[in-house]
Amino acid sequence: MNNGVVIVGTGHAGVQAAASLREEGFEGPVILIGDETDLPYHKPPLSKTFIKDEAAKPQPLRGDAFYETNRIDLRLGRRAERIDLKARSLVLADGTALAFDRLILATGSRPRALRLEGSNLEGVLSLRSIADARRIRETSGQVEEVVVLGGGFIGLEIAATLSLGGRKVTVIEAQDRLLGRAVAPVISEHVRRRLEGLGVRVLLSTTLDRLDGDNGAVSAAITSTGERLPARMIVVGIGVVPNVELAEAAGLSIANGIRVDPHMRSSAPEILAIGDNASYRHWFSAADVRLESVQNATDQARLAARTILGHESAYEAVPWFWSDIGDMKLQMVGLTGGSSRQVVSGDPAENKFAVHHYLGDRLIGVETVNRPADHMLGRKMIGLGFSLPPDIAASGTEAVKAALAAWQQAQAAG
Repeated sequence: MNNGVVIVGTGHAGVQAAASLREEGFEGPVILIGDETDLPYHKPPLSKTFIKDEAAKPQPLRGDAFYETNRIDLRLGRRAERIDLKARSLVLADGTALAFDRLILATGSRPRALRLEGSNLEGVLSLRSIADARRIRETSGQVEEVVVLGGGFIGLEIAATLSLGGRKVTVIEAQDRLLGRAVAPVISEHVRRRLEGLGVRVLLSTTLDRLDGDNGAVSAAITSTGERLPARMIVVGIGVVPNVELAEAAGLSIANGIRVDPHMRSSAPEILAIGDNASYRHWFSAADVRLESVQNATDQARLAARTILGHESAYEAVPWFWSDIGDMKLQMVGLTGGSSRQVVSGDPAENKFAVHHYLGDRLIGVETVNRPADHMLGRKMIGLGFSLPPDIAASGTEAVKAALAAWQQAQAAG
Protein backbone atom coordinates (compact mmCIF):
# COMPACT_ATOMS: atom_id res chain seq x y z
CA MET A 1 0.00 0.00 0.00
CA ASN A 2 2.19 2.82 -1.26
CA ASN A 3 -0.40 5.54 -0.65
CA GLY A 4 -1.55 4.10 2.66
CA VAL A 5 -4.71 5.01 4.55
CA VAL A 6 -6.45 8.36 4.75
CA ILE A 7 -8.93 8.82 7.63
CA VAL A 8 -11.54 11.61 7.60
CA GLY A 9 -12.67 12.57 11.08
CA THR A 10 -10.73 13.18 14.30
CA GLY A 11 -13.32 11.99 16.80
CA HIS A 12 -13.19 8.77 18.81
CA ALA A 13 -13.59 6.59 15.71
CA GLY A 14 -10.98 8.28 13.54
CA VAL A 15 -8.29 8.47 16.21
CA GLN A 16 -8.86 4.85 17.26
CA ALA A 17 -8.65 3.72 13.63
CA ALA A 18 -5.27 5.41 13.24
CA ALA A 19 -4.03 3.91 16.52
CA SER A 20 -5.33 0.43 15.67
CA LEU A 21 -3.66 0.43 12.26
CA ARG A 22 -0.31 0.83 13.95
CA GLU A 23 -1.19 -1.66 16.70
CA GLU A 24 -2.09 -4.22 14.02
CA GLY A 25 1.28 -3.72 12.33
CA PHE A 26 0.38 -1.45 9.40
CA GLU A 27 3.58 0.21 8.17
CA GLY A 28 2.27 2.43 5.36
CA PRO A 29 1.34 6.12 5.52
CA VAL A 30 -1.57 7.08 7.79
CA ILE A 31 -3.09 10.54 7.33
CA LEU A 32 -5.75 11.74 9.79
CA ILE A 33 -7.84 14.72 8.61
CA GLY A 34 -10.14 16.86 10.78
CA ASP A 35 -11.88 20.18 10.30
CA GLU A 36 -11.55 21.20 13.97
CA THR A 37 -8.38 22.91 15.15
CA ASP A 38 -8.23 21.45 18.67
CA LEU A 39 -6.20 18.32 19.37
CA PRO A 40 -8.70 15.39 19.19
CA TYR A 41 -10.60 15.24 22.49
CA HIS A 42 -13.10 13.23 24.54
CA LYS A 43 -16.67 14.33 23.82
CA PRO A 44 -18.73 12.88 26.73
CA PRO A 45 -17.43 15.42 29.32
CA LEU A 46 -18.61 18.37 27.20
CA SER A 47 -22.21 18.17 28.43
CA LYS A 48 -21.17 17.84 32.07
CA THR A 49 -17.92 18.99 33.69
CA PHE A 50 -16.78 21.19 30.81
CA ILE A 51 -19.81 23.46 30.56
CA LYS A 52 -20.03 24.04 34.31
CA ASP A 53 -16.35 24.77 35.01
CA GLU A 54 -14.75 27.83 33.43
CA ALA A 55 -11.30 26.36 34.10
CA ALA A 56 -12.05 23.01 32.47
CA LYS A 57 -10.01 22.17 29.41
CA PRO A 58 -10.53 19.57 26.67
CA GLN A 59 -9.36 16.08 27.57
CA PRO A 60 -7.17 14.85 24.67
CA LEU A 61 -7.85 11.39 23.28
CA ARG A 62 -4.10 11.03 22.82
CA GLY A 63 -1.21 13.30 23.71
CA ASP A 64 0.62 15.35 21.09
CA ALA A 65 3.57 12.97 21.09
CA PHE A 66 1.39 9.97 20.22
CA TYR A 67 0.84 11.10 16.65
CA GLU A 68 4.51 11.78 16.01
CA THR A 69 5.72 8.60 17.70
CA ASN A 70 3.30 6.47 15.68
CA ARG A 71 3.93 8.27 12.40
CA ILE A 72 0.35 9.49 12.12
CA ASP A 73 0.14 12.57 9.92
CA LEU A 74 -2.45 14.60 11.84
CA ARG A 75 -3.84 17.50 9.82
CA LEU A 76 -6.21 19.72 11.79
CA GLY A 77 -8.37 22.53 10.46
CA ARG A 78 -8.66 20.83 7.07
CA ARG A 79 -11.99 20.08 5.41
CA ALA A 80 -12.58 17.21 3.01
CA GLU A 81 -14.36 18.45 -0.12
CA ARG A 82 -14.92 15.36 -2.29
CA ILE A 83 -13.83 11.82 -3.06
CA ASP A 84 -12.43 11.01 -6.49
CA LEU A 85 -13.11 7.29 -6.73
CA LYS A 86 -11.51 6.87 -10.14
CA ALA A 87 -8.26 8.48 -9.01
CA ARG A 88 -8.53 7.04 -5.48
CA SER A 89 -7.94 10.41 -3.90
CA LEU A 90 -9.53 12.67 -1.33
CA VAL A 91 -9.71 16.31 -2.38
CA LEU A 92 -9.56 18.91 0.40
CA ALA A 93 -11.21 22.33 0.40
CA ASP A 94 -7.86 23.98 -0.31
CA GLY A 95 -7.44 21.88 -3.45
CA THR A 96 -4.95 19.38 -2.01
CA ALA A 97 -5.50 15.86 -3.37
CA LEU A 98 -4.52 12.99 -1.06
CA ALA A 99 -4.05 9.66 -2.82
CA PHE A 100 -5.13 6.61 -0.84
CA ASP A 101 -5.18 2.86 -1.04
CA ARG A 102 -7.88 2.76 1.63
CA LEU A 103 -10.12 5.57 2.87
CA ILE A 104 -11.89 5.48 6.23
CA LEU A 105 -14.87 7.80 6.70
CA ALA A 106 -15.30 8.60 10.38
CA THR A 107 -17.24 11.79 9.75
CA GLY A 108 -19.68 11.34 12.62
CA SER A 109 -22.95 13.23 12.85
CA ARG A 110 -24.25 16.72 13.51
CA PRO A 111 -27.17 18.08 15.56
CA ARG A 112 -30.50 18.09 13.77
CA ALA A 113 -31.36 21.68 12.90
CA LEU A 114 -34.31 23.41 14.52
CA ARG A 115 -36.58 24.79 11.82
CA LEU A 116 -39.06 27.27 13.23
CA GLU A 117 -39.48 31.00 13.61
CA GLY A 118 -36.65 32.48 15.67
CA SER A 119 -34.29 29.52 15.44
CA ASN A 120 -31.51 31.73 14.04
CA LEU A 121 -31.53 34.11 17.03
CA GLU A 122 -28.41 34.55 19.16
CA GLY A 123 -28.51 32.22 22.17
CA VAL A 124 -30.07 29.29 20.30
CA LEU A 125 -27.37 26.63 20.68
CA SER A 126 -26.70 22.93 20.23
CA LEU A 127 -23.84 20.71 21.40
CA ARG A 128 -21.59 18.56 19.27
CA SER A 129 -18.11 20.08 19.40
CA ILE A 130 -15.77 21.80 21.83
CA ALA A 131 -16.62 25.10 20.15
CA ASP A 132 -20.33 24.49 20.89
CA ALA A 133 -19.51 23.64 24.51
CA ARG A 134 -17.52 26.84 24.90
CA ARG A 135 -20.48 28.87 23.61
CA ILE A 136 -22.87 27.11 25.99
CA ARG A 137 -20.51 27.64 28.92
CA GLU A 138 -20.03 31.32 28.14
CA THR A 139 -23.71 32.00 27.49
CA SER A 140 -24.95 30.07 30.53
CA GLY A 141 -22.75 32.23 32.73
CA GLN A 142 -24.74 35.27 31.64
CA VAL A 143 -28.31 33.97 31.91
CA GLU A 144 -30.69 32.77 34.59
CA GLU A 145 -33.38 30.98 32.56
CA VAL A 146 -32.71 28.21 30.05
CA VAL A 147 -34.99 26.08 27.88
CA VAL A 148 -33.73 22.69 26.72
CA LEU A 149 -35.58 21.39 23.70
CA GLY A 150 -35.45 17.58 23.60
CA GLY A 151 -35.56 14.96 26.34
CA GLY A 152 -32.72 12.77 25.05
CA PHE A 153 -29.42 12.03 26.75
CA ILE A 154 -27.53 15.17 25.71
CA GLY A 155 -30.40 17.50 26.56
CA LEU A 156 -30.96 15.94 29.97
CA GLU A 157 -27.25 15.89 30.83
CA ILE A 158 -27.07 19.61 30.06
CA ALA A 159 -30.33 20.31 31.92
CA ALA A 160 -29.04 18.62 35.07
CA THR A 161 -25.65 20.33 34.86
CA LEU A 162 -27.12 23.81 34.39
CA SER A 163 -29.74 23.28 37.09
CA LEU A 164 -27.08 22.21 39.58
CA GLY A 165 -25.23 25.37 38.55
CA GLY A 166 -28.13 27.52 39.68
CA ARG A 167 -30.00 28.08 36.42
CA LYS A 168 -33.77 27.84 36.10
CA VAL A 169 -34.19 25.10 33.49
CA THR A 170 -37.23 23.89 31.57
CA VAL A 171 -37.09 20.75 29.41
CA ILE A 172 -39.56 20.45 26.53
CA GLU A 173 -40.13 16.97 25.09
CA ALA A 174 -42.54 16.15 22.26
CA GLN A 175 -43.07 12.54 23.36
CA ASP A 176 -45.04 11.46 26.42
CA ARG A 177 -41.89 10.47 28.34
CA LEU A 178 -38.20 11.31 28.55
CA LEU A 179 -35.66 9.10 26.76
CA GLY A 180 -38.59 7.42 25.07
CA ARG A 181 -36.55 5.73 22.33
CA ALA A 182 -33.74 4.67 24.62
CA VAL A 183 -34.89 3.22 27.95
CA ALA A 184 -37.74 1.46 29.72
CA PRO A 185 -40.69 3.54 31.02
CA VAL A 186 -39.66 2.93 34.64
CA ILE A 187 -36.31 4.61 33.97
CA SER A 188 -37.97 7.46 32.06
CA GLU A 189 -40.21 8.15 35.04
CA HIS A 190 -37.32 7.86 37.49
CA VAL A 191 -35.20 10.34 35.52
CA ARG A 192 -38.13 12.77 35.33
CA ARG A 193 -38.67 12.67 39.09
CA ARG A 194 -34.97 13.12 39.90
CA LEU A 195 -34.68 16.06 37.53
CA GLU A 196 -37.77 17.69 39.00
CA GLY A 197 -36.19 17.16 42.41
CA LEU A 198 -33.30 19.31 41.18
CA GLY A 199 -35.73 22.04 40.20
CA VAL A 200 -35.92 21.24 36.50
CA ARG A 201 -39.38 21.76 35.03
CA VAL A 202 -40.31 19.00 32.55
CA LEU A 203 -43.01 19.54 29.92
CA LEU A 204 -44.00 16.31 28.14
CA SER A 205 -46.13 15.95 24.99
CA THR A 206 -45.18 19.53 24.22
CA THR A 207 -43.51 21.21 21.25
CA LEU A 208 -42.34 24.71 20.44
CA ASP A 209 -44.40 27.05 18.32
CA ARG A 210 -41.75 29.76 17.91
CA LEU A 211 -38.90 31.63 19.58
CA ASP A 212 -39.21 35.33 20.35
CA GLY A 213 -36.24 37.67 20.28
CA ASP A 214 -35.03 41.03 21.47
CA ASN A 215 -32.34 42.92 19.48
CA GLY A 216 -31.37 39.75 17.66
CA ALA A 217 -31.09 37.57 20.77
CA VAL A 218 -33.59 34.99 21.98
CA SER A 219 -35.81 36.16 24.82
CA ALA A 220 -38.54 33.53 25.13
CA ALA A 221 -39.84 30.19 23.89
CA ILE A 222 -43.53 29.94 23.01
CA THR A 223 -44.89 26.41 23.42
CA SER A 224 -47.55 24.63 21.39
CA THR A 225 -49.98 25.32 24.26
CA GLY A 226 -49.28 29.05 24.04
CA GLU A 227 -47.22 29.29 27.22
CA ARG A 228 -44.42 31.84 27.13
CA LEU A 229 -41.17 30.68 28.74
CA PRO A 230 -38.67 33.51 29.28
CA ALA A 231 -35.19 32.29 28.31
CA ARG A 232 -31.97 33.90 27.13
CA MET A 233 -30.57 30.53 26.09
CA ILE A 234 -32.22 27.67 24.19
CA VAL A 235 -30.32 24.39 23.98
CA VAL A 236 -31.52 22.28 21.05
CA GLY A 237 -31.16 18.52 21.47
CA ILE A 238 -33.61 16.96 18.99
CA GLY A 239 -31.34 14.27 17.60
CA VAL A 240 -28.53 14.10 15.08
CA VAL A 241 -28.03 13.60 11.35
CA PRO A 242 -25.21 11.39 10.01
CA ASN A 243 -22.59 13.19 7.93
CA VAL A 244 -22.89 11.26 4.68
CA GLU A 245 -22.46 14.04 2.12
CA LEU A 246 -18.94 13.03 1.04
CA ALA A 247 -20.00 9.41 0.58
CA GLU A 248 -23.28 10.23 -1.11
CA ALA A 249 -21.63 12.56 -3.64
CA ALA A 250 -19.15 9.77 -4.45
CA GLY A 251 -22.02 7.38 -5.22
CA LEU A 252 -21.72 5.14 -2.15
CA SER A 253 -24.79 3.31 -0.89
CA ILE A 254 -26.66 5.34 1.75
CA ALA A 255 -29.37 4.03 4.09
CA ASN A 256 -29.73 6.08 7.28
CA GLY A 257 -25.96 6.42 7.12
CA ILE A 258 -23.21 4.99 4.93
CA ARG A 259 -24.16 1.39 4.31
CA VAL A 260 -21.38 -1.02 5.33
CA ASP A 261 -20.90 -4.78 5.42
CA PRO A 262 -19.91 -6.76 8.57
CA HIS A 263 -16.28 -5.77 7.93
CA MET A 264 -17.03 -2.02 7.76
CA ARG A 265 -16.57 -1.84 3.98
CA SER A 266 -18.87 0.46 2.02
CA SER A 267 -20.30 -0.31 -1.42
CA ALA A 268 -16.86 0.77 -2.72
CA PRO A 269 -14.64 -1.86 -1.00
CA GLU A 270 -11.62 0.47 -0.78
CA ILE A 271 -13.69 2.85 1.38
CA LEU A 272 -14.71 1.95 4.93
CA ALA A 273 -17.10 3.81 7.25
CA ILE A 274 -17.18 3.67 11.04
CA GLY A 275 -18.95 5.31 13.96
CA ASP A 276 -22.05 7.50 13.99
CA ASN A 277 -22.23 7.67 10.19
CA ALA A 278 -22.16 3.91 9.53
CA SER A 279 -25.35 1.89 8.96
CA TYR A 280 -25.22 -1.91 9.11
CA ARG A 281 -27.14 -5.13 9.82
CA HIS A 282 -26.62 -5.84 13.51
CA TRP A 283 -25.49 -9.34 14.42
CA PHE A 284 -27.60 -9.55 17.60
CA SER A 285 -30.88 -7.93 16.66
CA ALA A 286 -30.82 -8.78 12.92
CA ALA A 287 -32.01 -5.21 12.33
CA ASP A 288 -30.46 -2.41 10.31
CA VAL A 289 -29.01 0.06 12.79
CA ARG A 290 -26.81 3.12 13.12
CA LEU A 291 -25.45 3.45 16.66
CA GLU A 292 -24.26 6.65 18.29
CA SER A 293 -21.84 5.74 21.07
CA VAL A 294 -18.15 5.88 21.91
CA GLN A 295 -18.08 2.08 22.31
CA ASN A 296 -19.51 1.50 18.85
CA ALA A 297 -17.14 4.04 17.29
CA THR A 298 -13.99 2.59 18.83
CA ASP A 299 -14.94 -1.07 18.32
CA GLN A 300 -15.73 -0.45 14.66
CA ALA A 301 -12.45 1.43 14.30
CA ARG A 302 -10.50 -1.56 15.61
CA LEU A 303 -12.33 -3.86 13.21
CA ALA A 304 -11.75 -1.54 10.24
CA ALA A 305 -8.02 -1.64 10.93
CA ARG A 306 -8.10 -5.45 10.98
CA THR A 307 -10.10 -5.47 7.74
CA ILE A 308 -7.47 -3.33 6.03
CA LEU A 309 -4.77 -5.72 7.26
CA GLY A 310 -6.64 -8.64 5.68
CA HIS A 311 -8.32 -10.17 8.74
CA GLU A 312 -11.89 -11.12 7.72
CA SER A 313 -13.56 -11.01 11.12
CA ALA A 314 -17.14 -9.70 11.30
CA TYR A 315 -18.38 -6.99 13.62
CA GLU A 316 -19.95 -8.70 16.63
CA ALA A 317 -19.25 -6.29 19.47
CA VAL A 318 -21.87 -6.12 22.23
CA PRO A 319 -23.44 -2.63 22.12
CA TRP A 320 -23.35 -0.66 25.34
CA PHE A 321 -23.98 2.95 26.25
CA TRP A 322 -23.88 5.27 29.24
CA SER A 323 -25.07 8.66 30.40
CA ASP A 324 -24.51 10.71 33.57
CA ILE A 325 -27.58 12.81 34.42
CA GLY A 326 -27.21 14.56 37.75
CA ASP A 327 -26.65 11.85 40.38
CA MET A 328 -27.76 9.07 38.01
CA LYS A 329 -25.31 6.93 36.09
CA LEU A 330 -27.36 5.21 33.41
CA GLN A 331 -25.68 2.22 31.74
CA MET A 332 -27.30 0.21 28.98
CA VAL A 333 -26.29 -2.94 27.14
CA GLY A 334 -28.02 -4.56 24.17
CA LEU A 335 -30.66 -3.24 21.80
CA THR A 336 -33.98 -3.21 23.63
CA GLY A 337 -36.37 -1.57 21.17
CA GLY A 338 -38.29 -4.78 20.52
CA SER A 339 -38.55 -6.05 24.08
CA SER A 340 -41.87 -7.58 25.13
CA ARG A 341 -41.21 -7.78 28.88
CA GLN A 342 -39.16 -5.85 31.44
CA VAL A 343 -38.13 -7.18 34.85
CA VAL A 344 -37.07 -4.69 37.54
CA SER A 345 -34.70 -5.49 40.41
CA GLY A 346 -33.72 -3.08 43.13
CA ASP A 347 -35.63 -0.05 44.35
CA PRO A 348 -35.93 3.14 42.26
CA ALA A 349 -36.55 5.03 45.51
CA GLU A 350 -32.93 4.28 46.44
CA ASN A 351 -31.73 5.53 43.02
CA LYS A 352 -30.21 2.09 42.37
CA PHE A 353 -32.00 -0.47 40.21
CA ALA A 354 -31.79 -2.58 37.06
CA VAL A 355 -34.19 -3.44 34.24
CA HIS A 356 -33.77 -6.69 32.28
CA HIS A 357 -35.40 -6.70 28.84
CA TYR A 358 -36.79 -9.86 27.23
CA LEU A 359 -38.12 -10.77 23.82
CA GLY A 360 -40.07 -13.88 24.65
CA ASP A 361 -37.65 -15.91 26.79
CA ARG A 362 -34.56 -14.28 25.27
CA LEU A 363 -32.61 -11.69 27.26
CA ILE A 364 -31.90 -8.83 24.83
CA GLY A 365 -30.74 -6.01 27.09
CA VAL A 366 -30.06 -4.69 30.57
CA GLU A 367 -30.45 -1.10 31.75
CA THR A 368 -29.14 0.06 35.10
CA VAL A 369 -29.19 3.14 37.29
CA ASN A 370 -26.21 3.32 39.65
CA ARG A 371 -25.76 -0.47 39.47
CA PRO A 372 -22.43 -0.95 37.61
CA ALA A 373 -22.09 -4.60 38.65
CA ASP A 374 -25.41 -5.44 36.98
CA HIS A 375 -24.26 -3.62 33.86
CA MET A 376 -21.08 -5.68 33.64
CA LEU A 377 -23.06 -8.88 34.19
CA GLY A 378 -25.40 -7.81 31.40
CA ARG A 379 -22.49 -7.33 29.01
CA LYS A 380 -21.20 -10.80 29.83
CA MET A 381 -24.60 -12.46 29.45
CA ILE A 382 -25.41 -10.80 26.12
CA GLY A 383 -21.92 -11.54 24.80
CA LEU A 384 -22.09 -15.19 25.81
CA GLY A 385 -25.67 -15.69 24.66
CA PHE A 386 -26.97 -16.59 28.13
CA SER A 387 -30.66 -15.82 28.63
CA LEU A 388 -31.12 -15.31 32.34
CA PRO A 389 -34.49 -16.62 33.61
CA PRO A 390 -36.73 -13.64 34.48
CA ASP A 391 -37.40 -14.83 38.03
CA ILE A 392 -33.68 -14.82 38.76
CA ALA A 393 -33.30 -11.37 37.18
CA ALA A 394 -35.84 -10.07 39.69
CA SER A 395 -33.85 -11.52 42.61
CA GLY A 396 -30.89 -9.16 42.40
CA THR A 397 -27.19 -9.01 41.61
CA GLU A 398 -25.93 -11.99 43.61
CA ALA A 399 -28.57 -14.32 42.19
CA VAL A 400 -27.74 -13.18 38.65
CA LYS A 401 -24.02 -13.67 39.26
CA ALA A 402 -24.59 -17.19 40.62
CA ALA A 403 -26.84 -18.16 37.70
CA LEU A 404 -24.29 -16.96 35.16
CA ALA A 405 -21.47 -18.83 36.91
CA ALA A 406 -23.52 -22.05 37.00
CA TRP A 407 -24.36 -21.73 33.30
CA GLN A 408 -20.71 -21.15 32.41
CA GLN A 409 -19.70 -24.24 34.38
CA ALA A 410 -22.33 -26.30 32.60
CA GLN A 411 -21.11 -25.02 29.22
CA ALA A 412 -17.53 -25.89 30.07
CA ALA A 413 -18.53 -29.39 31.19
CA GLY A 414 -20.03 -29.87 27.78
